[in-house]
Amino acid sequence: MRERRRNAARMRRWTIALVLLGWSAAAPVTFAADIRVRHAQGETVVATLPKTALVFDLAVLDTLDALGVEVAGVPASHVPDILGKYREARYLKIGSLFEPDFEAVNAAKPDLVIVAARSAAVYPQLARLAPTIDLTLPPTGMIDGVRGNVATLGRIFGKEPEAAALAGDIDRAAARVRQATAKAGTVLMVMVNGGKLTIFGPGSRFGWLYDELGATPAVAQADAATHGAAVSFEFILATDPDWLIVLDRDAAVGHAGVSARQVLDNEIVGATHAARSGRIVYVDPARWYLVGGGGRSFAVILNDLADALAAAH
Repeated sequence: MRERRRNAARMRRWTIALVLLGWSAAAPVTFAADIRVRHAQGETVVATLPKTALVFDLAVLDTLDALGVEVAGVPASHVPDILGKYREARYLKIGSLFEPDFEAVNAAKPDLVIVAARSAAVYPQLARLAPTIDLTLPPTGMIDGVRGNVATLGRIFGKEPEAAALAGDIDRAAARVRQATAKAGTVLMVMVNGGKLTIFGPGSRFGWLYDELGATPAVAQADAATHGAAVSFEFILATDPDWLIVLDRDAAVGHAGVSARQVLDNEIVGATHAARSGRIVYVDPARWYLVGGGGRSFAVILNDLADALAAAH
């Protein structure tokens, strides 16, 4: 009797072992661990590999798309063509770039919400509903800031190799721009908005062009306001840069009207060295204005800029 009991117990152990072995071989299991994420408004404990992520920032969405991460919810407006698939109904619409639809957010029961820049002001309210991080880029150090966000998102979503590859793309593109700016002469960054002109110098919203990529500023100082310092056509002629880098804000946000090319197509601007030398560069408006801090878009911005600067030499 005792021997039969021992044999029965042995058989049960072998059966359990075989079941577990077969189960683990057929369906390997990974266990997500909580991580502590530092961000622009503090620290948040986040579960890795979140299943329901809501994203309010287009630059973050650009990075996640490049990393192959599927998100659940996105802004309902101002989504550019380069991220056009996120207009589809399968993605929950969670509000605007600035104002969340709190009812939609709460109903989604997200395990991660991501804000940045335009949506950063509503971080406290969203953080009461779900784990929330703010990936607003720092006022200086654009390249390191973008690379840092790429690394953070790669860590959260288990995409570290993809994140490292994306950071490498940015580094190589930045090196190409620095090589081009070293012999480009003076550069003036201009934004056209509603037919009016503003410029950006070192330390401004687009100051990374000078501060980090080595472009020689045609204007040493300019008001660092979000939309730049207002100037006239005559100011541009008097400054007479070797290069004009032009951003069409109306095109970026979908406003119909006169294009930046039409606004700058006049005798005053035409008399500048940049115009006479064919060195007016009209940049991708959506990428520069809406999605510029995204890992993939920033690499595209830099490569496009390097191509344009090199082409005119």
